[in-house]
Amino acid sequence: MKKAFDIKSLSISALFTALIIVGAYIKVPLPVIPFTLQTLFVIMAGMLLGSRKGLLSVLSYTFIGLIGLPVFSGGGGLAYVFKPSFGYILGFALAAFIAGKIVEGHDFNVKTLVVAASAGTLAIYVVGLPWYYIIMNYYLNTPLTVSALMISGFVVFLPTTIIKGALAVVLTKRLMPVMRNQLSN
Repeated sequence: MKKAFDIKSLSISALFTALIIVGAYIKVPLPVIPFTLQTLFVIMAGMLLGSRKGLLSVLSYTFIGLIGLPVFSGGGGLAYVFKPSFGYILGFALAAFIAGKIVEGHDFNVKTLVVAASAGTLAIYVVGLPWYYIIMNYYLNTPLTVSALMISGFVVFLPTTIIKGALAVVLTKRLMPVMRNQLSN
């Protein structure tokens, strides 16, 4: 019987942690929250590794950043929790788990992958937007209306979010046979 977290699985989870870190450095600076490729790798981690191993990848990334290594798009350390964008990082964990749960036990058809990528992406915003609002209004004392929140924390990113989701689906569909082969050996 194969263990859930054998050396090969842990190594592949670590690889996705590294990809999420690299994705943080591939960015387009925007006010408050930059555009990065982290979400692409977060969603792919969930879909390719499954809910538990995808979650492990994201939690490892978050832990590495919180202990002070500059792996987040704006640095690292415990004080990062007071940045408006940290809620999106928290949402990454839920996103990988949800995307992984949706594909587990299903064929890797495009419909399932689109649903998984969409649900995972939605999870990032469901956690990220309230955090952004709370930090801006109550910690940074920078009043932000709900409509301004939706524009600056969601609408601005919608076109690139859709592109990253589609890319995650295409890459996952192409990589899944390789991943299944690697994880089954």
